Amino acid sequence: MNFTKINHGSPVPVAALQRPRQAHSVFGRVQRVPRQSVSSGRTSLTITASAATPTVADAKAKFLEAFNRPLPSLYSTVVLELLVQQHLYRWNANYVYNPVMALGICSIFDQVLQGLPEAEQEAVFNAYISALEESPEQYRKDASMLEAAATSAGSVDALLPSSDGNECQQIMASIAEKVSSEKFLYTKFFAVGLFRMLELAGAKDPKALGGLVEGVGIPQERVNADLVTYKNILSKLKAAKEIMKEFVEREKRKQAERAAEKEAQKEAA
Repeated sequence: MNFTKINHGSPVPVAALQRPRQAHSVFGRVQRVPRQSVSSGRTSLTITASAATPTVADAKAKFLEAFNRPLPSLYSTVVLELLVQQHLYRWNANYVYNPVMALGICSIFDQVLQGLPEAEQEAVFNAYISALEESPEQYRKDASMLEAAATSAGSVDALLPSSDGNECQQIMASIAEKVSSEKFLYTKFFAVGLFRMLELAGAKDPKALGGLVEGVGIPQERVNADLVTYKNILSKLKAAKEIMKEFVEREKRKQAERAAEKEAQKEAA
């Protein structure tokens, strides 16, 4: 089987690239999320029914209130689309926060916001998570914990679910139990978190992702598709940043040339 690389080099089947594309938002079309088991095949948009449940407009308003300064459209478009998708997950009746998803979100933001000053990146991230009525500090804390644990694991075997294993394995065992009991809400951000764990563990074997996904109990085809979409997003974003960089440099050169021309005219006069 042929494989392609995502970001730091771990493989995802090329076959996933041949799936029909329906993408018009950050991770493709905003899809309905599973109400029951990720393997059941049944889906429905199950947002918790409550007078207190925020709307997408509420989430956007909270984000813009918390981050109340201009953000280049290159970044703001992606961030707001991510916010819409995660809002639907966040208020799904089966949603439960987990560290793997937190690692996925942190990894996405660290890559998407590259190019902004570090303080600006953190301000955008904090506003984003706060708009979902969650704790940005908790996300960063759990992501850092999982990064360290996955790095020390050193192999995919040390990431597989085990209630008696290391910290990573215990977290994965808890998630696998929820998947088995149909109480787990799979998200695209969770898929990115899984992939990041494998990267950190140095698990580059093409079968590593399949083994981890199988251990948790999530269909690999779904994970592959989400990771390929994520790779495409990063590639397009990188290309857009290069175009922006070239435009800025070209404008600087033009300004310098105009300034030099004016100076030459003054000297000639």
